[in-house]
Amino acid sequence: MLLRQLFPVSALLIGSACLLFAGGINALLLPIRGGAEGFTAFSLGLLGTGWAVGYILGCVLTAGLVARVGHIRSFSALASLAAISILASAIAINPWAWIALRALCGFCFAGAAMIVESWLTEHTRPDSRGKVFGIYTMVNLVATTAGQMVLVIGDPAGFVLFALAGIFYALSLVPTSISTSSNPAPLVAVRLDLPGLWRNSPVAVFAVFCVGVSNAAFGAMAPVFADRIGLGLGTIAVFASVPIMAGALAQIPVGILSDRIDRRIVLTAVALLALVADAAFLFWRPESAAANLALAAFIGASIFAMYPVIVAHANDHAGEGAAIRISGGLLLVFGIGSILGPLLAGWGMTAFGQRALFVVTPAAHVMIVGFAILRIFANAAPTGDKTSFVAVGSTRAVTPQTAALTEERMAA
Repeated sequence: MLLRQLFPVSALLIGSACLLFAGGINALLLPIRGGAEGFTAFSLGLLGTGWAVGYILGCVLTAGLVARVGHIRSFSALASLAAISILASAIAINPWAWIALRALCGFCFAGAAMIVESWLTEHTRPDSRGKVFGIYTMVNLVATTAGQMVLVIGDPAGFVLFALAGIFYALSLVPTSISTSSNPAPLVAVRLDLPGLWRNSPVAVFAVFCVGVSNAAFGAMAPVFADRIGLGLGTIAVFASVPIMAGALAQIPVGILSDRIDRRIVLTAVALLALVADAAFLFWRPESAAANLALAAFIGASIFAMYPVIVAHANDHAGEGAAIRISGGLLLVFGIGSILGPLLAGWGMTAFGQRALFVVTPAAHVMIVGFAILRIFANAAPTGDKTSFVAVGSTRAVTPQTAALTEERMAA
């Protein structure tokens, strides 16, 4: 039964898997190769900032591009440009060129993900959409992890890994290009209404900005940190992958808890757990690979579980039909924080050493805890029915179309 439901969207799932596999290679290869080339931590942090800028622009501009030339042509162009970006990175070994190319890749990645998700929404029945979206999320998680783990058997100093990422970016356009599926409905366009978002939920706006800072700082600079403390290449790949998987698993208990009690209390508790992990990295300074991997899993389980709690809390306060607008707006605020996080972490690690990463992340978590507690005492929790908590595989893969697909699932 499930296979019959997946067959109409199998091309989309295969294309998405190829895209995320290449993205996993790309995201880990550049900071490791850049460190070997002598790039400063600040310039490597700017790779994360460039990605975030491109990703936000992709979320904002892709709907207009698709309206002009259609879904298939847009996806093909974006996948091709992503392949060009990684291959050009192998040719131009320069931090400033890589920052621009990483921004281009972020733009392409956001746009391609939006297009795939709009197809999923259109070509799955309401009664099976939840299962299909869950499988889509799991495919993306597995493909990203597999792409990162390829570095264990490759050589970042050579050309092969760059070429392999380019091949899989190109492969991602094949299934959609030859698919006989009709174009889906137009993409969701999103704009930032900060005053409206703030009136709806100050905690959500403030916290999602801080989470953008912390998550992007850790996501972009964790491989650099692992490299600087002397972990081997295989361990670095696991160090980058374990937090994402732990974050995905942690969303199950966190989601159940947040559906039962005030989500602000849950958010505060998870942020406090993140602070414990920050402090362990900063003061305990473990030396063994096993201890570092365990702490990486702990911090991933906390920081990557916060975003869906924030979105669910904001939607608890939203009026009917406002879920996509609010979720899309929060995504853009998250993106603004994602621009700042790697910039601060990269500068701190260049000026003060690799442990400065765990000065930036706890600063964001302390602000979340402090502001959430203030709001808990200032305003009681809403007494009406809550919206359902919806897990998100990785905040790096969230787009406005994800919000639309989520709303379709909840309405089904």
